[in-house]
Amino acid sequence: MRMKKGLAGTAAALMAMMMLPAAAKAAACGNDAGGFPAWIEAYKRDAAGRGVGRSTLDKAFANVSYARATIRADRGQKSFRLSLDQFMQKRGATTIIRRGKSLKQQHATLLKRIEQRYGVPAGPLLAIWGMETGFGGFLGKEHTLSAVATLAYDCRRPEFFTTQLNAAVQLVERGVLSPAARGAAHGEIGQTQFLPANVLKYGVDGDGNGRIDLVGSRADALASTANFLRGHGWAPGAGYQPGQPNFAALQGWNAASVYQQAIAIIGAEIDGR
Repeated sequence: MRMKKGLAGTAAALMAMMMLPAAAKAAACGNDAGGFPAWIEAYKRDAAGRGVGRSTLDKAFANVSYARATIRADRGQKSFRLSLDQFMQKRGATTIIRRGKSLKQQHATLLKRIEQRYGVPAGPLLAIWGMETGFGGFLGKEHTLSAVATLAYDCRRPEFFTTQLNAAVQLVERGVLSPAARGAAHGEIGQTQFLPANVLKYGVDGDGNGRIDLVGSRADALASTANFLRGHGWAPGAGYQPGQPNFAALQGWNAASVYQQAIAIIGAEIDGR
């Protein structure tokens, strides 16, 4: 995924995305594949009426289908019900800590530069990177637009994922998200798994090459993650364990309590705190 510099700072474009109507208003949500094709057509008509180009919509939805694997993943997030110790073991916390310490040394210059700019130390960034994709080892295999469209149609969280679908369509319209792109089950993109709306809002050029690439550039992915945390209230120099000021920013990253705590614990181990 390639993006032109300055995409994240385009407030007017983000506002336009937010103003696109929820497709649920045009067609009923559904809990199976039966109504999905009609819902997609209603969404496309609605988006076209708001100014999205027909060629963009045809391109974006050419290969979209009901993502059963996404629905299974959405319904089966059992690991978040584990105890903290069980969750840490299941997610391989010991391995993430060990590799994280090594990567902290390997990418010391980059991580230092990110901390100077955004105020976020290496530990939580490496914890997120390791937890999300095994430090970029596996970014997901699901068709991104199908995943996001399916969740926008699904009755569980249609408003939230319609916002994500609107953002994904904008990324396609700008030529920065391929209609064939693949990623995580909920439509997350890149090495630290940004949802489309967060790509628009927080994506930054971390390696200075004039582009934002959360898939191919670890610098972009880590800097964008730091920018996300800063955008959620991260205070430079403050602690990030439960009860400390920056834990709230980690809570903004993931809604699951065990996930939040795991990031804090793993990050502290990597940082040597």
